[in-house]
Amino acid sequence: MLKHVFLTGPPGVGKTTLVQKACEALVSSGVEVEGFYTEEVREGGRRVGFDVVTVTGERGHLSRIRDSAGAPHGRREYTVGQYVVDLPSFENLALPLFRNVGSADGNSRKVFVIDEIGKMELFSQSFIRAVRQALDSSSCTILGTIPIPKGKPLGLVEEVRSRRDVRVVTVTKENRNAVLQDILATLQKCLKPTA
Repeated sequence: MLKHVFLTGPPGVGKTTLVQKACEALVSSGVEVEGFYTEEVREGGRRVGFDVVTVTGERGHLSRIRDSAGAPHGRREYTVGQYVVDLPSFENLALPLFRNVGSADGNSRKVFVIDEIGKMELFSQSFIRAVRQALDSSSCTILGTIPIPKGKPLGLVEEVRSRRDVRVVTVTKENRNAVLQDILATLQKCLKPTA
């Protein structure tokens, strides 16, 4: 039985925008939504990094372009391309959100947003454990995003992709405006209480 919906597609195709639109629609139909999404940070028209933003609007650094000073002394540096990942900032904002995942009362189910399970986020072993627990939770439906396969497979991403209780929707420039209703219909099916 389907429990979760994950969007995939190339960077910049509109996965996060679709997640945000789906959240707005779910909230207005009375569904409880928690979790986080990732947002580009731009300065002077160029991308300088990414922030993690909770669905309630709290914001923290996920990554920034490396400055010329290099790595801070005594701390392991996690990098993806030109970006340095701020693991403590990501974990301090994202991990507490997972504490409420299994705590839906009785019949009410909630949607938990994980945008995204990508290279930057996967430096956190605690995040990987939290995602696995959320995927296995009976009272939570996940609306998430995963990158398209490119280069070396990412363990948790492939796990998600191969789960029988996950529907993976590929977002393209051609379908991104039409696929929202399909995503919402699938989420509503996932939210129906199991008899």
